[in-house]
Amino acid sequence: MMIKIASPLIALVLLSACAGPGSLGGAQNITVMNSSELPAPDRSDLLSESRPYLIGPFDKLMIDVFGIEELSKKEIQTDASGRISFPLAGVIEAAGKTPGEIEEEIESRLRSRYVRDPQVTVNLKETVSQVITVDGQVKRPGLYPVVGKMTLMRAVATAEGTAEFAKLDDVVIFRTVKGQQLAALYNLKAIRRGNYEDPEVFANDVVVVGDSQARRLFKDALQIVPLLTTPLIIALQNN
Repeated sequence: MMIKIASPLIALVLLSACAGPGSLGGAQNITVMNSSELPAPDRSDLLSESRPYLIGPFDKLMIDVFGIEELSKKEIQTDASGRISFPLAGVIEAAGKTPGEIEEEIESRLRSRYVRDPQVTVNLKETVSQVITVDGQVKRPGLYPVVGKMTLMRAVATAEGTAEFAKLDDVVIFRTVKGQQLAALYNLKAIRRGNYEDPEVFANDVVVVGDSQARRLFKDALQIVPLLTTPLIIALQNN
């Protein structure tokens, strides 16, 4: 099934003509400092922004109930519908919930039946439901879990970085939003220089680095914008 460029473009945002590929900065929240050394981060800088992880089908969880050996170090995998079964607590609908919410539900069930003050810990051991695909000119293409907040640069780094012949100005993110396929073209070198922000990636995104077939999707648009210094986003349709 072929994917064609839909009309019109969803978004086409350009920098001013003076912001060429050799210039640093350009994003509103980035300031180029007149300094030869990068300032050290303080304690608040070291606490990265994150979003809660939502459990999905076939994820593996490690569940511990403090002080009860029979209920500790239990490795449990969610089934195809995202449910788990835990001793004395029964079947729990885990899909779409955070590990913290599962902790609270198990504690509530144990407290009402068997344990006076249960203290439950749920940790994610392995995920197969919340993943991104990183393909193309990276050293290790494959599926990678999305835990917390992940950006494009982090996704490429997770795949051990770009390969020798990667096109840094030819990085495409494919995403489906409410049934609509979207694609965005990014310049990794421009992101590294601070020309625009490092975009966030989400579970089920497909990141393709330096793929000539993906480049052809943007053939007409690139005739208008031969020098890419901002993200180029288009809508796709299946025929």
